Amino acid sequence: MDILFFIIGLFLLIIGAEWLVKGASKLASSLKISPLIIGLTVVAFGTSAPELAVSIKSSLTGQEAIALGNIVGSNIFNVLFILGIAALILPLTVSKQLLRLDVPLMIVLSIVVFLFSLNGVISKTEGIILVLGLLVYIFFLIYQNRKDNAAEPDRVISESKSGKSMWAKNIILVIVGLALLMVGSQWFLNGAIMIAQYFGVSELIIGLTIVAAGTSLPEVVTSVLAAIRGERDIAVGNVVGSNIFNLLSVLGISALVAPGGLEISASFINFDLPVMIAVAFACLPIFFTGGVISRGEGALLLGYYVVYTLYLILAATQHASLPILSTVLIYFVLPLTMIVLLMVVMQQFRRRR
Repeated sequence: MDILFFIIGLFLLIIGAEWLVKGASKLASSLKISPLIIGLTVVAFGTSAPELAVSIKSSLTGQEAIALGNIVGSNIFNVLFILGIAALILPLTVSKQLLRLDVPLMIVLSIVVFLFSLNGVISKTEGIILVLGLLVYIFFLIYQNRKDNAAEPDRVISESKSGKSMWAKNIILVIVGLALLMVGSQWFLNGAIMIAQYFGVSELIIGLTIVAAGTSLPEVVTSVLAAIRGERDIAVGNVVGSNIFNLLSVLGISALVAPGGLEISASFINFDLPVMIAVAFACLPIFFTGGVISRGEGALLLGYYVVYTLYLILAATQHASLPILSTVLIYFVLPLTMIVLLMVVMQQFRRRR
């Protein structure tokens, strides 16, 4: 039965993502909304529903660590794993809006959340600020889309006429696709956990790997299928939009519903949040390289996620090789990464001049 749930869940994930991407891309055309905006809002917010459900439930039951780990872990997973896999399938074109607004916003929000957490708690007031920030972000996207439509009226008319008669069908595709993603991710996750337990994999390792990535399964399948279908704006917008949604909505609402706000441990402040900020910063120079995330850059992102996961497992099990890995990361991998990123930024500035 576990294997059956695993297979059915995977099937529902694929079908749900296929319908979601197909409906969202056509809906964008028929409603005069760019695919990027759809990816940043409808698709991103919809595929982040598992994170929202898990974090709210954890906050209400006093399990703040699970809520925070879910949010921060998902953001790291989204950038390193999902963008890495999607770029390996097909190099991803990055729009100017992502470079100018959404990626910088993701970086700023990561820093703001870190500053909020320095006193050891994200209060209800700070939760309200984050939720209000989400509303401002959505209204700005709507304004920006109308401004772009006004600048290119001929393109908008030709696109909207072709899909206007099918808008109701596309909305149904989006809704049903999201529903299948939610059900499929739950069945797939439960089946994977039970299979892992059957083969003797410890609950700790399951929690650090399968469960951590489980709530991001809708984003994985959606971005991968969007890349396969050539909907690159949706593939990239889904990841960036999901991260912004996680920080503003999921974290904000979790802080509001938690009895005394979200308490944050010192280890979380000292390691997990800085890693999330570093991952967000790493996006900007990579996105600079010709406006495309290449297969090589995708492999680099995926490699970093493997190293990050390995570090978590070794740290949790207090493995003897942890000091060696820590030394390699601190004195080799991180400095080399910073040098490469700085070289990329300087090269792009020189080209623009």
